[in-house]
Amino acid sequence: MNLILFIFISLLTLIAFGFSYIGIHKDRDEACNGSVSYRILVIIPCRGLDYGFEENLRSIIDQDIQADYVTVVDSDSDPSLQYIKKVGVPYMLSNYECSTCSGKVRAISTALKAHPDYDVYVIADSDIRVKRDWLRHLVCLLSDDHVGISTTFPYFHPVGGLASSVKAVWGTVGQSLMESRITRFGWGGSLAFRRNLLDSSMPFFSESVSDDSALTAICKSKGLRIAYVRESRPVVYSPESWPQFWEWSNRQTALSISASPKVFRYGVVFYSLDILLFISAIVLATLNPVFLYLLTPKVIGIYRMYDRAVIKRPSFAVIFMAIPFIYMANLLTAHGMKHITWRGNTYELQKFAEK
Repeated sequence: MNLILFIFISLLTLIAFGFSYIGIHKDRDEACNGSVSYRILVIIPCRGLDYGFEENLRSIIDQDIQADYVTVVDSDSDPSLQYIKKVGVPYMLSNYECSTCSGKVRAISTALKAHPDYDVYVIADSDIRVKRDWLRHLVCLLSDDHVGISTTFPYFHPVGGLASSVKAVWGTVGQSLMESRITRFGWGGSLAFRRNLLDSSMPFFSESVSDDSALTAICKSKGLRIAYVRESRPVVYSPESWPQFWEWSNRQTALSISASPKVFRYGVVFYSLDILLFISAIVLATLNPVFLYLLTPKVIGIYRMYDRAVIKRPSFAVIFMAIPFIYMANLLTAHGMKHITWRGNTYELQKFAEK
């Protein structure tokens, strides 16, 4: 019995060491201080009214470098149009012909087809609020021919109840994925690419449900690097209720699994071990406080979470402890999903070739 306990504690120690290393490891931040001379088009797909829509839109177009902007709406009756006209941003109606694409991909494809002569295209979601140097930092790294996508990841500013705070902590894990080149992906809420990225891949992109997954797959298929630009992080104000958070988090997870089945397999293993380690550490520490060392990964994780977070609340530490259980529930729920609902429309999930 003592031998079994010794082996079990030894395994827990190895898991704690591995998680601590993962928590500490971070690829060097990428930065670019060169001048920007591209001809840039910023594409802003709009459907309905996001929280703070008008102020979001004004922040996107108020940049310290020259660029052109176009919003794309589904129809003349879209409620966002009155604010688009008020701010004075050019707009066009989404009309690209595709059979399996999402509304957002159709909107982006419409703008790309109508404006084929720009050097760099930027996708900006209408729920982001950015700083004046957002665009300059985002496009600068495209001067490196080995970079296919330059992207960032938002921080979520809770403006609702507990659910919006959970989303804020949930989102810091996305930032942690961006900090490693192994797990990095293109986030379609704020993403830039050169015109030639889609030269031979436009048919594939224009029939996709997720612009994020499609652009990431295209970039990887061409052997190009994804650059993460921390300086361009936007804020997304989040007033979610629990049903809204649950629907959103399951959809994000389902899209990730759709892009790569490895997300589900690795995710289940990772969070199962995380939960096992956490529960075992609590139980063993009640018997002997020396076993509190098994909580070292949690301490590191909480520190890194606060380092990434712009809004820092004491309650976030408690929420962080619960995040692995939430992620596991997301993974198990999303794994069985065949369709997602996105801005009022239902789409069938696609499967991308695993690499």
